[in-house]
Amino acid sequence: MAKTGPQKYPGASTAYWYQDTYGGSAMESNVGVIHTTEGRTVPSYGGGASAPNFTALPDFRTKKLRWYQHFDFDVSSRALVNRPGGVDTNTANAVQVELVGTCDERHATTWDGERAGVDYLFWPAAPDWALAELGKFVKWAHDQHRVQPRSTLVWKPYKKGQVGGSYGANGVRLTGAQWNAYYGWLGHQHVPENDHGDPGDLDFARVLAHATGSNPPEEEDMPISDADARKIWLTDGFFKNPNPATAKENPYITPATGLRNIEIVTRRMEATLAAQTAAITALAGKVGSGDDTETIVAAVRQAITDAVAKADTGA
Repeated sequence: MAKTGPQKYPGASTAYWYQDTYGGSAMESNVGVIHTTEGRTVPSYGGGASAPNFTALPDFRTKKLRWYQHFDFDVSSRALVNRPGGVDTNTANAVQVELVGTCDERHATTWDGERAGVDYLFWPAAPDWALAELGKFVKWAHDQHRVQPRSTLVWKPYKKGQVGGSYGANGVRLTGAQWNAYYGWLGHQHVPENDHGDPGDLDFARVLAHATGSNPPEEEDMPISDADARKIWLTDGFFKNPNPATAKENPYITPATGLRNIEIVTRRMEATLAAQTAAITALAGKVGSGDDTETIVAAVRQAITDAVAKADTGA
């Protein structure tokens, strides 16, 4: 089957090119399979014996994915198990992508002393920049090769060895007939004749939203002139009155009145703090003095009075 469309993803490195060693079969890719490498660097893939078409390495400094291409887009790669008999996997029009990182919950935060999100990616909790970068690839695969930007399957958490996890017979792995009839994107956990559970519960819905442009656009700040800014600043009712003593009668204030009211509230808070500090200091000074209760209480009250007076005058 003839290959159509551009076969190299723009910007992808071919430093680890394996097609010359493992020729693969020409095909027209209509399914995308996502893996995680379960490592922190680009694997050697046994010299290419188990390589996908692409590997995406997170670059935390630039918040980009660095892409490495190992086979043409429309050439079968080698990252899936293909058992004798049954159905074809690698050669069933499946382009494959390995994401450097992990889906294993045991490494959700740390891994051999390294930190998730800083030194490596735990893909089920990938930052949005990484999902957006993967979305760019999914969009390119659709625009150039008509791989549908869709996934109709459940992406289960990895939880290897636990009931309900994505490893092995997981309830979401396709039958041979379902695999042959599927178009769009799925994970290694969905492929028949395989038992791996990667990439876990990757937020592929968010990836597709980036790919299709269905994410709501971020609101942009609206620039205003200096004159408009001054007009807004001077508009009555722009501030809520912070002074409880006058807020009931006058809930909104102008900036000039507001500054005065803020000063009043601030002084009140300073007086309260001064009173509390004075009380504590006075009590501490009387500990072990032998004075009776009345004398101690009188001393504390006087200390509070003095402190409040001082705060009120701003002395």
